[in-house]
This record gives sequence, C-alpha cells and structure tokens, in this order.
Amino acid sequence: MIKVAIVGATGIVGQQAIVSLMNHPWFQVTKLAASARSAGKTYAEALREANGASRWWCPQELPSAIAQLPVEEAANFDPTSVDLIFSTLDAGVAKELEPKWAQTTPVISTASAFRYEDDTPILVGGVNMEHTALIRVQQERRGWKGFVVPKSNCTISGLVVSLKPVLTHFGVERVMMTSLQAMSGAGRTPGLSAMDMTENVIPYIPGEEPKVETEPLKILGTFTGKGITNASFGITATCTRVPVLDGHLVVVFVQTEKACTPEEVKEAMLDFGADFCRLGLPSSPPQLIAVTDDPFRPQPRMDRERGDGMTVTVGRLRKDPILENGLKYVCLAHNTKLGAAKGAVQTAEYLVKYYLKWL
Repeated sequence: MIKVAIVGATGIVGQQAIVSLMNHPWFQVTKLAASARSAGKTYAEALREANGASRWWCPQELPSAIAQLPVEEAANFDPTSVDLIFSTLDAGVAKELEPKWAQTTPVISTASAFRYEDDTPILVGGVNMEHTALIRVQQERRGWKGFVVPKSNCTISGLVVSLKPVLTHFGVERVMMTSLQAMSGAGRTPGLSAMDMTENVIPYIPGEEPKVETEPLKILGTFTGKGITNASFGITATCTRVPVLDGHLVVVFVQTEKACTPEEVKEAMLDFGADFCRLGLPSSPPQLIAVTDDPFRPQPRMDRERGDGMTVTVGRLRKDPILENGLKYVCLAHNTKLGAAKGAVQTAEYLVKYYLKWL
C-alpha cells in the first residue's frame, strides 16, 4: 500500500478526501495534518466543537481508524514520512508549504496556488493526460524530487470534459457560459448564510469568473515539450450561486470551427474517454460523459451521482440559431467529487500507475 497524507484534513475538502480514500485498494491514509489549532489532538478531537458538536460534515460515517489518528501541524509536517501528499489547503498557505513538501514528495493539490505556473499541469482525468510530461520540466527547473500537480477549479470540471470531444472533432472558436453553482462550492467556514441562499440566487461569485475564463484554455492546450500553448479560443463567463447542495450546472454556448449536427456531437461525447475508463483506475467511472435526450435533464439532485459523482451529464444538446456553427447544451458535474477530492484521487491513481510506477 502507498502511504498518503491528507493536509488540511479538518476542512470540508480534506474530509471529502478521507471519504474518497476509504477502503482504497492502492492508498492508505497514514498521516493527517492541519492548522496549529488542531495539532496534537486526535482527528475526532480536532473536529469537536466546545459545545460537543462534531464538524464532520460528510454523510458517510467517519472511519474509526481515521478518527483516532493524531493530527500534525501542517507547517511542521515531514513529507518524507509518506509516499504521496493530498493537499487541501487554502491557496495562500499552499503557496508557502507545497513547494517545501515537493522537494522530496509528490503533492496532489486542490488549491489554486500553482495552477497558473508555466511548469505546472492542471490534470483532468481523460482530458489532458499528455500534460503529465510537464512534471519533468517542473522537477528539472525547480530541483524537486517530488512535484505539485493541482486540480482545476471545480466549476470547469464539467465544462472541460464536455468541450474536449467538441474541440477534438470540430474545433472551437468561442465559448459563452453561465454557471449555476451549488452551495457546497463555497465551503463550510464561513460558508453561506441561510438568509442569503434561501429562496434566492446570488449573481456574482468573487474571483470565480477569471478562473473559469482562463483555466480551460490551459487544460485544453497543447504540450510543446517545455510548456503548454493555451487553446486559442476565448471564453466569457458569468458565475452564479444557487440554492442547491451539490452539483454545478453550466449552460454552454459554443461556436465551432466546422459545421456539426447535435447528433454528431452527441456521438463524439459518448465515445470520448473510453480508453481512459479502461485503464482500471479505481476512481474512474464507466463513462466520462453521459448524454440525455430528456429535455428536463440534467438536474443536480437526479444526476450528480452518476458514475459515483465522476461522470459529466450533458443534456439539451441542440443547434444555436444565432451563432454561426453554433451549439448549445447544459452540463452537470459533481463539484465535490469530480471537481474536488475524488478527482484529485483519480489524478493520483493515474500518476501512480503510469508516471511514478509504484504499483
């Protein structure tokens, strides 16, 4: 078994990482780390509020073996004590600590701290695995034995998975999108006020739109041997918060380079990722994209768990009457699974099997 640490373990993404690694056939959680406030306590004690309430927020029961693990201070964590680190820290802390750990140990991160570095790939399962080769550039440039590989912003996970087969087969000129993002994407501390979200929609998420307009271009770009040349199309985005617990819905308008029919796009989407799904990674679903003909789907409550939260569901796929070679559809991705911790675990599985050669 590969020994792994979860750093930022008391936060919601850290908890989701624990759930994603329960009974994993390759990985064993042997270390937990968090802030100084939690250090020196067992994990269960670190989650306990003064009033007795537990801050374990996942619907799955906290595993007893994890509950009794001691929590170490992230700032003093010894990366050589494990084979692999899952970092679920906030970006500011991640920027400081992840390079220290990467000197010796691979780091898979859900933070944005390194997403925009020229020598750092943002890997999305089945979409851009050829960008894995950029890790060698990062190691050589920085003198690291390990590396840092970040996850993408959770909002764009469904977007890039659904756009990749369109880009491959028909080319993309421009993309316009509006996201309807679930409340869980805002985290739990401080999270969102019930007074704000009940019977309401928030039309602005600070800092979100620039990420959504830039990260997909890197992910869908081309590896040149020394870096990544971004995809050449443009994206304009509006990001909103809606009163849904889990599942980010994205309304997408695409102008393609080549004329295509919705039927051709559906076929390309359904065929996409079959080779990746056959690799046998424990967290991968049977298919990367499901396409529904039901005009009332996808819906977060009904479709977010498809493929155990790792399949993107596309619906309302149709021609756009205004854009030349225009196409429009709705896609849904589970933001706390594919878009966060479980997606990070899937990335680690791929790297372990096809890059690190540990198995």
